[in-house]
Amino acid sequence: METKSNGARATDAARGRRRAATEIKRTLRELNNQVALLNNQVGARVDLRPLDLDCLDVVAIHGPMSPSDLARRAGLHPATITGILDRLEKSGWIARERDDADRRAVKIRALPDRAGELFQLYSGMNDSMDEIFADYDDAQLATLADFLGRAAAAGRTATDALA
Repeated sequence: METKSNGARATDAARGRRRAATEIKRTLRELNNQVALLNNQVGARVDLRPLDLDCLDVVAIHGPMSPSDLARRAGLHPATITGILDRLEKSGWIARERDDADRRAVKIRALPDRAGELFQLYSGMNDSMDEIFADYDDAQLATLADFLGRAAAAGRTATDALA
C-alpha cells in the first residue's frame, strides 16, 4: 500500500486551499451581482439610481458626514456627489444641515421618515438571511462576521487605491 509523502500531502493541501479560496471569491462575486440586481430593483421601486442608493446607504450606515467625506468613502468626484445629494434631498431621503460652529460646513444626514420603505423592500432578503443564520452556531457566525468585515475593509482599500 502506497502512502503519500509529506511533500505530496502538503502540495495537495495547498491545492485544496487554493481551490477553496477561488470558490469563495467566485461566490462573493456572485453575491455582489445578486445584491446589485436587488439594489437595482429596490432603487427602481423608490425612484433612486443605483449610485444614489449606494450613497444613501453609506450615510445611513456611517451617520452624518460631510459631502467630501461621502465622496471619499464612495470613491466619487465631489461634483458627482453634489448631483446625487441634490436628487436625494429633493426626494426626501437626506437633509443637508449646517454646522452650528462653522456655518460653511455641511453635514449630510439620512432622514428616518422613508427608511421603512427600504426596510420593506429588503425584507425578503433579510428574512432569507435570518433563515441562513439559523443554520450556524454563534462561533460560526462570529467567524463569518469577521471574514465579511475584513472583506469589506479590503474592498474599501481597493476602492481608495483606484479613486
